[in-house]
Amino acid sequence: MLIGEVARRSGVSARMLRHYDSLGLVRPTGRTGAGYREYSSEDIRRIFHIESLRSLGLSLRDVGRALDDPGFTPSELVDDLARRTRERIAAETELLTRLRRIGAAEPAGWEDVLQIVALLQALGSKSAGTRQRAALSSVDDVPVPVEALVEAALSETDPNVAGALRWALAQSGEAGLALLAEGLGSPTAEVRKRAVQSIAEIPDDKATAVLRDALAHSDIVVRRYAAVALGARGVADAVPTLIGMIVEETNDVDAADALSALASRPASADQIASRLVECLADGTVGPSARRRLTQALADIPGHTASRALADLSHDEDRAVALTAAYILGIRANR
Repeated sequence: MLIGEVARRSGVSARMLRHYDSLGLVRPTGRTGAGYREYSSEDIRRIFHIESLRSLGLSLRDVGRALDDPGFTPSELVDDLARRTRERIAAETELLTRLRRIGAAEPAGWEDVLQIVALLQALGSKSAGTRQRAALSSVDDVPVPVEALVEAALSETDPNVAGALRWALAQSGEAGLALLAEGLGSPTAEVRKRAVQSIAEIPDDKATAVLRDALAHSDIVVRRYAAVALGARGVADAVPTLIGMIVEETNDVDAADALSALASRPASADQIASRLVECLADGTVGPSARRRLTQALADIPGHTASRALADLSHDEDRAVALTAAYILGIRANR
């Protein structure tokens, strides 16, 4: 079979077939009387073998070794090809993500594109100061795509940078809320914590709804952060979790402040006081927890809290009694 016919049947150009010949990969076994290359069925089979190996990413040099070296073992080369392919895919995926984020920002011109690229690079900087400046400037300058802000917020370990990123996300409103809510389902505890902290700083009803759902989350850390945020927003569903935080001495000051904020509503004050009293009467609650619960009553207005403090001023635990008496004195002087 002449080279033109081989090219048509194999899909390999005549030019490439001549290149294979020059490299010694496929040498036609015959020549016509006029001196044209003539390929046998075995030559054509070898051409298909070459194309198959090239499709795996092998160089022509490695293809020749694979076909002609009896001692050639493909496993190491295939492993190396797999590694390089993974690296290439990762690089291409990163590029695609960056392009998608730039497109989402709807740049008006190339100047905007360059600024967005610079901000994205700054968010990935090894310098905490650079990352923080990028987060703070993302609101006033060309906006960074919210997806990039969420990714940065969920991975940030520096507390100052994390605060700046949460602030930037809060300025963007509910735009990043869905992505942050997905972060609550992360298998990594730190990511879940960063997600709920970020959601807690978004001041709208949809964020409040997400935080309500988070009260039933399997991760107690998520439940606690959600409860503190909801307490400040006047959501009474957070009360049981907040009281539990006081008992367990976990961010108990924040929990008590949140209860105080909730108790500023007359309808909630007596209910909160009653729950605190119930917890104080629980025989499984230890002395230090009872003292913290007594202290929490200090900022709960209303008759129920005052009556409970009066009873506690005669408590068998002298520390509890003294704490209650001191609080009663302060309340009397207000």
